[in-house]
Amino acid sequence: MGINWLGVILAVVAGMIVAFLWYQTGPIASAWEKLTGVTPERIKPVRARSMLQLFITVIIMALGLAVAIGLAAEATGSTSVWAALLVGLVMWVAFSASTLVQHNAFEMKPAKLTIINTGYQLVLFLVMALVLGLLNERV
Repeated sequence: MGINWLGVILAVVAGMIVAFLWYQTGPIASAWEKLTGVTPERIKPVRARSMLQLFITVIIMALGLAVAIGLAAEATGSTSVWAALLVGLVMWVAFSASTLVQHNAFEMKPAKLTIINTGYQLVLFLVMALVLGLLNERV
C-alpha cells in the first residue's frame, strides 16, 4: 500500500480552507466567538502558534486518513470515493466526535459549542476524505 502524497498535500490545503471558512466567517464563526470568548484581538498574541498547531494537526489527519483509506482499499478492493467518505465518517465518529463530546461534557461546555466544533470536525474529515478518495480513485 502506498500513500498518494499529492492527495495528502491537497487534503491539507482543503483542511486549512475548511478551518478558515468555519471559524473566520459567517454565523457559525460568530456563534463560536460568543461561546468561547475568542476574538481576533484576543487570539492575536498566540495566532502564529495556533496556526502552526492547526497546520501540524491537519497534516497528521491527512496522513491518518490516507493510510486508513489505503488500508480499506486494500481490504475491500474498492478505491471508490464513497469508500473513502465512509472511512472519513467512521474515523470522525470513532476518534473525533466521541472524544470531543466526552471532553465538552466533563468541562461543562455549552451543547451549542459542542455541535459547532463536532460539525467542523465532521466537515473537515469528509472534505479531506473526499480529496483523498478522488485522487485514490484515479490511481
